[in-house]
Amino acid sequence: MQIHVVQSGETVWTISRRYGVSANQIARANQLPNPNVLVIGQSLVIPTPDRIHVVQPGESLWVIAQRYGTNVQTIMQENRITNPSMIDSGQVLRIPQRPKTNIEVNAYVTTMGEQGRALVRDTGQHLTYVSPFSYQMRPDGSLTPLNDSAVLEAARAEDVAPLMVVTNIDGKGAFSSELVHAVLSSPEARERLITNILETLRNKGYRGINYDLEYVPEIDRELYNQLLRRTVERLRPEGYLTSSAVAPKTRADQEGLLYEAHDYAAHGQILDFVILMTYEWGWAGGPPLAVSPIYEVRKVLDYAVTAIPRNKILMSIPLYGRDWTLPFVRGGRPAATLSPQEMISRAIRYRASIQYDYRAQAPFFHYFDEQRREHEVWFEDARSIQAKFNLVKEYGIRGISYWTLGFPFPQNWLLLEDNFRVRKL
Repeated sequence: MQIHVVQSGETVWTISRRYGVSANQIARANQLPNPNVLVIGQSLVIPTPDRIHVVQPGESLWVIAQRYGTNVQTIMQENRITNPSMIDSGQVLRIPQRPKTNIEVNAYVTTMGEQGRALVRDTGQHLTYVSPFSYQMRPDGSLTPLNDSAVLEAARAEDVAPLMVVTNIDGKGAFSSELVHAVLSSPEARERLITNILETLRNKGYRGINYDLEYVPEIDRELYNQLLRRTVERLRPEGYLTSSAVAPKTRADQEGLLYEAHDYAAHGQILDFVILMTYEWGWAGGPPLAVSPIYEVRKVLDYAVTAIPRNKILMSIPLYGRDWTLPFVRGGRPAATLSPQEMISRAIRYRASIQYDYRAQAPFFHYFDEQRREHEVWFEDARSIQAKFNLVKEYGIRGISYWTLGFPFPQNWLLLEDNFRVRKL
């Protein structure tokens, strides 16, 4: 796959002529709702048989190298370029084939039943694990039920290892500090929780457990570590995996309820792997911002690899974007959470041109709706996903984790297959 950014006046037909592929191939690969309508700045994946790149206006060799996960020197050697500044718009470059890296891929799924089954069936070839979300702990260590049978059946059919997700979400649908404290501070509740987890793993055919405990009080930090140690003691002899999802920290002593009880070093030493929740900088209740800006993700990885073995780190990638109504008012209307496909549809509908923030490695655009309200949209596209894949390879980590299945983003799966070999257990 190659990435093409739509310029003014281009059509699927003219782009197809440039790359020597059919217009139908481009339309199918990108699942274009109307191949006759493109947006300036829209990124398209091009399924070319040879790795060629047609230089776009304003592109540098550095930008092209980043897009393909290679470096400037390699492209110069392949194309016999002596001066990296001397490339022209329309010039055809051959991009050296990159070796595929073996990684593990997890994806959370929040939709159960037949819809959940379809989501796992459609993406299963790209997944090592799928994590139905979620079993919720109760203060006494018991668990709320989850109607996950259809998802688990699809996982088995697609050779995907299911992970049982346990959270401290309360009856109101929020992560609860009081709930997790009640469990962690009671030796009896902790042991009962692990017993209930083990019974569920055996009865339902899960391959392991993923703890997603958030807003854990700092005073419970070591109790959380004890829960992890005891879970591993009881699960590992039976062949089950134990993992956690942790807040995106940039230093060990980072302050704040979200961070303080997540002990990267302890999790890295105790567990089979750790999922870094590297998203939600642009959250629904906050000001407009990229959901997962690359400069923030890099800061988290810079710290994480000093505390957690690289072969135990999964970096999270969001499969969604956000649409804010301006002016932003804290406590006001939250941003809408939508798929990248829906964001493209909105850009088409409101005739917006898509821009790209190279520092954040994320696309964005503005538009005015029918009530003349201004909107600011940040989302993921082929370029931003490739930038994140490049980080995975640069840091040499175990793999990636998606939040969450159910947001259509066909380009992601094509690029995943183009960059990596996904391990199956």
